[in-house]
Amino acid sequence: MTDMTAGASRPSVQTTVFPVILAVSLCHMINDVMQSLLAAIYPMLKEDYALDFWQIGLLTLTFQITASLLQPAIGLYTDRRPMPQSLPIGMASSLIGLLMLAYASSYTLLLCGAALIGIGSAIFHPESSRVARLASGGRYGLAQSLFQVGGNFGSAIGPLLAAFIVVPRGQASVAWFCVLALLGIIILHQVGNWYSRFTAANAGRGPVDLTLPLPRNRVVVALVVLALLVFTKNIYTASVSSYYTFFLIEKFDLDVQSAQMMLFLFLGAMALGTVLGGPLGDRIGSKAVIWFSILGVLPFTLALPYADLFWSGVLSFIIGVILASAFPAIVVFAQELVPGRVGMIAGVFFGFAFGMGGIAAAVLGVLADRNGIEWVYQVCSYLPFLGLLTILLPNMRDLRR
Repeated sequence: MTDMTAGASRPSVQTTVFPVILAVSLCHMINDVMQSLLAAIYPMLKEDYALDFWQIGLLTLTFQITASLLQPAIGLYTDRRPMPQSLPIGMASSLIGLLMLAYASSYTLLLCGAALIGIGSAIFHPESSRVARLASGGRYGLAQSLFQVGGNFGSAIGPLLAAFIVVPRGQASVAWFCVLALLGIIILHQVGNWYSRFTAANAGRGPVDLTLPLPRNRVVVALVVLALLVFTKNIYTASVSSYYTFFLIEKFDLDVQSAQMMLFLFLGAMALGTVLGGPLGDRIGSKAVIWFSILGVLPFTLALPYADLFWSGVLSFIIGVILASAFPAIVVFAQELVPGRVGMIAGVFFGFAFGMGGIAAAVLGVLADRNGIEWVYQVCSYLPFLGLLTILLPNMRDLRR
């Protein structure tokens, strides 16, 4: 962590502090491994606890709502009063949630464990996103991509870990992942120290200019459009992360481990898309990436419900890459729209993503019980049409003028 100290000692130099960005990215991976374990063990929990699809959706909703309600408030508060050591506290909350999931003896305790993991995510995301931006050296898209790809990679390997560790060894083996949480607490304590030094070094530079780059009504419209695009992306992502394994098991008669491998393919593709989306946004502009990502995925989502097993794998990979490239661009775009509110914007958009994903998972669970899982995928395939709303976004050159 010596490079972190060096980065803080030269606050006026626009240098990308990669050790700090990679540290928060690694912890993002750990955080999202713990999150994805919940969804990855749904088939096992459904059988062991005799759950309906709506109860599966309620588990996701509990996790997502606790995260989404707290994140904007935490982000707004820490914009005014930075809390460097809140990062390890958030990871500790997730650790306790893991233990509850591992040793829960009732559905109520499963809900409590999901809620604690959601609280941990709510604390982690706004501050760690701010740290990534502070350490970016002006390369905001790259920093957001590296930060977010840690989360995507964690979400991708979570189902694999569940398939090969938790499913064969049972629910209690979830507690093994507390070792990762402890590692995350140690790393985030060091990141918090760097963050404290950076804040102290920049204390004399005066307040951040909070002047909006565009008229207020244009900013509001743009933020609403970005929120709707996140809404589109996360409903579709929720349909895959929560129910894709059930869809594959029902349609192709796969076993749980094979279905988890297919889910890993999709989530791994999302990690790749996140890596590509940020630097591409730095190069060609965030708006161009958003156009390509949300609307460009439409032909593939329309084809997925009707594909055979091989083409389901190919299409899910393509969808994951294209769809995930939008989120770093959306976050950077929103942060440009509202200067000086990095934590609040991160909290709103990460929180909104969580909340919409949770609500969507609950609603889709009810619809799956009523109409069948294949019907759900047919309906969700039309969601990327909302990408046409991108036309209402201002150009980045107007923001930077």
